[in-house]
Amino acid sequence: MKKFLLTAAALSTFAVAPAFANDVVDTDGNGTFSLAEVQAVYASVTEEAFKAADTDASGELSADELKAAIESGAFAA
Repeated sequence: MKKFLLTAAALSTFAVAPAFANDVVDTDGNGTFSLAEVQAVYASVTEEAFKAADTDASGELSADELKAAIESGAFAA
């Protein structure tokens, strides 16, 4: 029974994690988020909105830039 409870607790953690991360996934594993990666979750994000969120003009969003865009409401699901 104890193993079952531990397994259930672990699985529930994984079920909540993507929602906490706003579901944007760094699919290429480079540590930043491309327009395509953002649009996979926020389909309405335009290239113009993406560029505005890219405050360092690197062409990709850092985790901080992505968080700021989401929190400001610039990226709506």
